[in-house]
Amino acid sequence: MKYLVTGCAGFIGWKVTEFLLEAGHTVVGVDNINAAYDTQVKQWRLKQLEGTPNFEFHRSDICDRDALQKLFNTSYDAVINLAARAGVRQSVENPWVYVDTNVTGTLNLLELCREFDVQKFVLASTSSLYGANNPLPLSEEANTDGPLSPYAASKKGAESLCHSYHHLYGIDVTIFRFFTVYGPAGRPDMSAFRFVQWISEGKPVIVYGDGKQSSRDYTYLEDIARGVIAGLKPLKYEVINLGSDSPIVLIDTIRLIEELVGKEAELSHQPFHPADVRATWADIRKAEKLLGWRPQVTFREGITALVEWYQENRDWAKDLQTG
Repeated sequence: MKYLVTGCAGFIGWKVTEFLLEAGHTVVGVDNINAAYDTQVKQWRLKQLEGTPNFEFHRSDICDRDALQKLFNTSYDAVINLAARAGVRQSVENPWVYVDTNVTGTLNLLELCREFDVQKFVLASTSSLYGANNPLPLSEEANTDGPLSPYAASKKGAESLCHSYHHLYGIDVTIFRFFTVYGPAGRPDMSAFRFVQWISEGKPVIVYGDGKQSSRDYTYLEDIARGVIAGLKPLKYEVINLGSDSPIVLIDTIRLIEELVGKEAELSHQPFHPADVRATWADIRKAEKLLGWRPQVTFREGITALVEWYQENRDWAKDLQTG
C-alpha cells in the first residue's frame, strides 16, 4: 500500500510511519517542522525514519494547498492526517494558527482526496472535545458542543468537515479521539515528558491544583499507532476513542516517575487553567468491537520506557524547552 502521512515528524505521526514502513508499505511523509514545541525532538524522530526504504519526506505545510497538490501526482490508498496544532493552553494564546492548521489544513486534504479519488481518510482528533460536563467514561456519543479551548473547537470543526465530505463524496473516514498520548521521544510540552525532565534535572515540578483532583487516561504511543493503522480498513464513517481505559491521578504519575528516576520532586502548585479538562477516561468498547484493539502496554511499562529513553538521550533532552 501507499500512504500519505501528514505530521510524520510529530509524536504519533512518527510512530505510525515507522510501523507502516516496517510492514512493507510506502509512505510519503509531510511535516513543516514548526516551532509549536522544541524542534530538536522532531528532528530526532525524523532522523529515525530517514534512509528507510520506501520513505519519502517533504517539508511542507498542510495549509499550503498548492504545495500539497504537487504531492498528489501519485495514487494513495489512504491519507492519514496527523498534522495538527495541539495543546490547550497555547490555543488560548494564538487561536488563529489552530484554525489554520486543524480546520483549513484538514479541508485542503479532504478536497484533494475528493479531486484525486482517494477513498480513505484518517483524522487525528482529541479527547478535549468532550469538555467538562459529560459522564465518565467518555463515549463517542457524548455531547461535544461545549469545547473549553480553541484547540478543541478547531478539532470539532475538522471532524465536521470530515462528516461533510463523507456524506457528499463517499470518502471513507475514520476519526480517532486520542487520550493523553505519552512515551519515548514524546512532546516536551506534555505532562509525562515534563515531569521526567523536571524531576531528573532537579527543576520545580509545576502542578495545577493539588495534583489529586485531576486524572488523565494516559495512552502509550505504540498502542495509539497500532490503533491508527487498524483504522485504515473500510469503516464508512466512524469516530473512535483510543485510550487506556485506566485513568491515572496526576500525583500518582509524579510518584511513579520519582521512583523510576530515583529523585524526589520539588512541587510548585499553580491554579487550574480554565481551558483544562479536569478528568479524561476513555470508553474504548467501540475500538474493541470495530478494530479488535485494546491497549497492551501498562502505565508502569510505558513510563519506564519514557524514563529509559530520556536517560539515553539526556545529553540533549535535558535542554528541551518544556513551556
